[in-house]
Amino acid sequence: MADRFAGFRHISLRPLVSKSPRSVAGQVFVLQVALVVLLVAGAVFALALQSKRDTTAEAVRRSVAVAQTFAHSPGVQAALQSPDPSKILQPLTEAGRKAAGVDFIVVMDTKGIRYTHPLPDRIGKRFVGTIGPSLAGKVYTESVHGPLGHEVQATVPIKNADGTVAALVSAGMKVKSVTHQVDRQLPIILGAGAGALTVATGGTALVGRRLRRQTHSLAPDEMTRMYDHHDAVLHSVREGVLIIADDGRLVLANDEARRLLELPPDVEGRLVSELSSLDPEMVALLASGREATDEVHFAGERLLAVNQRPMDRDGGPKGTVVTLRDSTELQAVTGRAEIARERLKLLYDAGLGIGTTLDVRRTADELARVAVPRFADFVTVDLADAVLHGEEPAPTATDIRRTAVCGIRDDHPLYEEGRLIDFLPSTPQARGFGSGRSELVTDLSTATGWHAQDPERTKAIVDYGIHSLIAAPIQARGVVLGMANFWRSKQHKPFDEEELSLAEELVARAAVSIDNARRYTREHALAVTLQRSLLPRALPEQSAVDVGYRYLPAQSGVSGDWFDVIPLPGARVALVVGDVVGHGLHAAATMGRLRTAVHNFSTLDLPPDELLSHLDDLVGRIDQDEAATESATGVLGATCLYAIYDPVTRRCVMARAGHLAPALVHPDGTATFSDLPAGPPLGLGGMPFQTAELDLAEGTQLVLYTDGLIEDRRRDLDVGMDMLRDALAGHPDRPPEESCHDVLAELLPGRPKDDVALLIARTRGLPPDRIADWDVPLDPAAVAGMRDAVSQKLDEWGLSEIGFSVELVLSELITNAIRYGSEPIHVRLIRDRTLICEVADGSSTSPHLRYAATTDEGGRGLFLVSQIAERWGTRYTPQGKVIWAEQALPQVIEEPGPASADADAALPDDGAAGPEAPA
Repeated sequence: MADRFAGFRHISLRPLVSKSPRSVAGQVFVLQVALVVLLVAGAVFALALQSKRDTTAEAVRRSVAVAQTFAHSPGVQAALQSPDPSKILQPLTEAGRKAAGVDFIVVMDTKGIRYTHPLPDRIGKRFVGTIGPSLAGKVYTESVHGPLGHEVQATVPIKNADGTVAALVSAGMKVKSVTHQVDRQLPIILGAGAGALTVATGGTALVGRRLRRQTHSLAPDEMTRMYDHHDAVLHSVREGVLIIADDGRLVLANDEARRLLELPPDVEGRLVSELSSLDPEMVALLASGREATDEVHFAGERLLAVNQRPMDRDGGPKGTVVTLRDSTELQAVTGRAEIARERLKLLYDAGLGIGTTLDVRRTADELARVAVPRFADFVTVDLADAVLHGEEPAPTATDIRRTAVCGIRDDHPLYEEGRLIDFLPSTPQARGFGSGRSELVTDLSTATGWHAQDPERTKAIVDYGIHSLIAAPIQARGVVLGMANFWRSKQHKPFDEEELSLAEELVARAAVSIDNARRYTREHALAVTLQRSLLPRALPEQSAVDVGYRYLPAQSGVSGDWFDVIPLPGARVALVVGDVVGHGLHAAATMGRLRTAVHNFSTLDLPPDELLSHLDDLVGRIDQDEAATESATGVLGATCLYAIYDPVTRRCVMARAGHLAPALVHPDGTATFSDLPAGPPLGLGGMPFQTAELDLAEGTQLVLYTDGLIEDRRRDLDVGMDMLRDALAGHPDRPPEESCHDVLAELLPGRPKDDVALLIARTRGLPPDRIADWDVPLDPAAVAGMRDAVSQKLDEWGLSEIGFSVELVLSELITNAIRYGSEPIHVRLIRDRTLICEVADGSSTSPHLRYAATTDEGGRGLFLVSQIAERWGTRYTPQGKVIWAEQALPQVIEEPGPASADADAALPDDGAAGPEAPA
């Protein structure tokens, strides 16, 4: 306010500003310049006189010194006693004159006759000057007109050893030479004077400018008029103005200040601290001199807005200027505006702070925290239990769970978080939940319906000091999801109707976020359920590998990574890992389709490269089908790795489509990555897939994984692969389950950004004594011999119980191979979890099961095989085909000997019935 008043003062004086030379500043400037010029001129004249006097005195001193020096020089006495003194002394005097810087040195006898002179024609003539004082033994100086002109000379005696005067020496300078020295000093004196004049004039100009700025170039009459106007404004404004000196004395108080503060008439000149009529806080502010902006202080019954500023900022006198404004009526309006501003700020903060996540509990907690303590002392949020699970709530206030509690203290008696509450119909919560309208209870101590809910707890709440409640329904899309309860204690006044509206607005903003979180919870639960149904729930029983696996969903929810272990005929096993790019239901559903397709293609017993080719065609068709719909996104990208391991040959055949190469942990503990050719991702088409065949020693660990395990924004892919190799190396005997745990702990200490599938399989080999094979000639008579050989092997294995059915199956399969196939024909029996019978021949013609008519002579062999065997089928090889059939083993097996017992011990559950065995 003081700044505004000063600005008003300057603006009001602008019409009075004049550039007239008769201004106060102009008159002072002219007087100051004249005085400076006079002082500088006098100083220059005095310096010139002083310089001349000093130069003359210096010439006299030099003359005396030169004369005395020459008079006492050695050899002068001897030269005077010589027959021709001039011949000896003349050169000496000339040399001394030139060295001493004087114009002449004259040596004379006691009668004044010269022995030496700068002008040789003057030698022998009488000296011009007074010699009497010198003959008396004194040094005498004088100014004379001699042969060289006007001269200043000094005469000194030359004494004998007995003290008598033997001769005289006179040395001196021409007055003209002295004047030349003064003339050489005069420019310096004049320059110094000019400099002093310039500096003084400049200083005067600066002083004049400052005075002109401070007086605004006003003339005396204008300054008088300005003072009159300033005095009129000062005492007529409706704001009080005080000027306080640096020592705390009141210098000025206008009429409005006297009225507002009720000051006495003689207040000016008194110390502010002595004004007993003022409020102590007002006195402290005025005496402190600190800056203040619109501080509100009492003055009797008035509320004054006080502004205080120092007034010495422009070099003026120290002190403060204070302005006072009566804000008694404005304060009430300002208070209401401040309350409205705080409420708007609360709603704004609620919009930013509520709903930051799609978590129902977190959103409810954000609602509670944003209202404490700015609106309520305690806030509790109660949601229907179904809402927490993503479901629609029931229409009644039963099964309500306290989801969030927040307050200014932790020792409150309100229901704790997590408690399931059934509100009685008489409570504000039940009424609000049923009607969808907020309930205001200004005095809880008299609310009988609320007391009926839990008399002991409600009494504790009232005794605690909680006295007022607003129960607002959390309502979205016309459905009440729960209740938000705002409680106030004795620190604040009870809620009113205006605050009820604020609570409703606050809860309405939070209700949308809670409903969105509820719907997300439902969708997420559906997606998780779908994904869990699509992923393997348990791995099938098989004897080829020991398997450990992990699947970690990403932070964002479900996605498209999957893995599988698929038993294949001949005791083989297929290991699969795949990845569908993206997250959500679409990725999970696509993953399920691809996993199902892999299962279906594996039943055809296709090689890995052919299976991936069929899968590639399937993904291409999916993209084409979904491209026809407007909302479909298709398969954005999918990769897969398919490997088949045969425990009989210990050979692994694998191929990959855009997937990362698997890792191998050898029995010696070294870890490497397989040199598997990289194929294109699924769906691109046009490029064949290549296979790689590896001979794996028993106990080798085959590690299949998705990119989420090793890829990270903070490191390169190569770094992740190196970390995986380091985590696997050095642990050849570690079980696959432990390997999965340790690898994830090493590479993913926290929850992954992307989903991760990890499958670790340790290979096992089938002992040779569990395998029997024979070559069969292309002769029908060989069938009988094969029956005997097979029967003997079954007896050796203790499987005589199933000998008849096995012989019947093999007889039919061998007969078909001899009749319809080609050489070579090979028979193999594999004793695993089932007894596997394989008949291979060089033909690619596949037999077909059919129903034979009563008149048909053939066509019943494969029908008998399908009825006797658990499973049967055909797989093709580069050399032809293999027709296989599996027979369930008896539940109790009698081992033929120690060697077989050791071999049986290598396979768990071998003595029990396999998964295909009858009950």
